[in-house]
Amino acid sequence: MLIEQDALRHQWYVVAESNDVAGAPVAVRLLGESLVLWRSADGAVVAAPDRCPHREAPLSGGTVDDGCIVCPYHGWRFGDAGRCVEVPSSGAGRPVPPTSHLTTVHVAERYGLVWVCLDEPQGTIPAMAADDDPAYRRINTGVDTWTVSATRMTDNFLDISHFPYVHIGTFGIQENQDVPKLDLGPLDDGYFGYEYEVDVRNEAGAVASGLDGDVITRRMTTSFHLPFTVRSTIHYETGLDHLILLCSTPIDDVTSYFTFVVWRNDDFSVPAEDIISFDRAIGAEDKAMLERIPGVLPLDQKATVSVQSDKPSVEWRRQFAAMLSLV
Repeated sequence: MLIEQDALRHQWYVVAESNDVAGAPVAVRLLGESLVLWRSADGAVVAAPDRCPHREAPLSGGTVDDGCIVCPYHGWRFGDAGRCVEVPSSGAGRPVPPTSHLTTVHVAERYGLVWVCLDEPQGTIPAMAADDDPAYRRINTGVDTWTVSATRMTDNFLDISHFPYVHIGTFGIQENQDVPKLDLGPLDDGYFGYEYEVDVRNEAGAVASGLDGDVITRRMTTSFHLPFTVRSTIHYETGLDHLILLCSTPIDDVTSYFTFVVWRNDDFSVPAEDIISFDRAIGAEDKAMLERIPGVLPLDQKATVSVQSDKPSVEWRRQFAAMLSLV
């Protein structure tokens, strides 16, 4: 199974939005493992296995009290770094068993998202310079669950040859089926990908683009950050930038969390929901197609047929397989 590859445990993945982790515990799954998230007394997110070491009740069914997660079965309390601080049945003042503490995992909050790494981090959280630039606003969009392998999602997000087919209801132009030669290489901030221009239908996207034409030209880059993050940058002739970070997280081999974050250097006058509704519609088209395709995308390049327009996915698969030490 792909999720059993040890290298994946050393990478960062989005499991929730920061706003999701508030007053109650939050249950999530990552690489086949059940985790619980909560905020400690200092406001930091804590992540640990969703299992009380006493009788294995799911801690996500409990409560959070003064920064401690409280087991719903016998009331055991776990505080900062998952340390067990109280066993009610033992009475006050008695020491807790030395094996009662939770083994927490690495957590970071960035871009309004909660990132988790199950083992010692070897990868990095993707950089987004716009997040530190006051000229840009950030728009978060929520976390959805797709019945799709994260490998197929990444392959799809790197591909532009499906635009005239899958996205004909939003921006795709049916006649624009030919994909020009793509030159791949390192881009800024550690991403690897390509630059291109594409004509798109603008009727449904006029609010987001700020342009009136039925067809407009986007100057774009599409690139990846291992293992499953894709960045898409859109530059319009008016100087408007629309930057998208697409994050796919493997719940298991065939189910994934998906979220995207948008940064824009606009005048902030258009409501955020109006901006992202168009991107949501595009994502819904991708989801509808990908959920028809079973299983994990084969990393063996000979298992599927690729043509020149598939160069981005071929290169991502090569680098991904190398990260897993499968080549």
